[in-house]
Amino acid sequence: MAILTRAGRTLFAQSIAQTPIYLAWGRGDSSWQSPPAEPIIATELAAPIGYRKARKVAFCNPDDQGDIHIQGGRFSLSDQPTQHLYCEFTFDFADGVGETVRELGLMSGTQQLPELPDGLSYLQPDQVASPGTLLLLEHRAPLVREEGVRESFEFVVSF
Repeated sequence: MAILTRAGRTLFAQSIAQTPIYLAWGRGDSSWQSPPAEPIIATELAAPIGYRKARKVAFCNPDDQGDIHIQGGRFSLSDQPTQHLYCEFTFDFADGVGETVRELGLMSGTQQLPELPDGLSYLQPDQVASPGTLLLLEHRAPLVREEGVRESFEFVVSF
């Protein structure tokens, strides 16, 4: 049986790291008071609220003493490409104020409408030409967005 080598997995991580990476958050379904299982065939969020460009994208390695703490493990940043891609997102105070967030989606290749100015770090759904490819999907307990809070999220995608 053939295997996907570590070098091949690292190549996938390098390829993804070169694309625009955004975290989409969405309303999900208002009946989701307990998060449902994420369908592996999902390609988009049920009800997007907006898209935040990654603040940081970097390679990392598993490390029990690492500074990156995510559910399921700890990691340290790496100067060299690895099969693990760290993505950090910080939403602004005004992003999605008053909305209830029930789903998060890490997107690769998100494209804004061409007529918009370059450099926008937050996009409304009607400002998105292509949402890109959904890499990770998380259904979560409802989170009500309040104006005085900057929500931050970290993910490690392992290939």
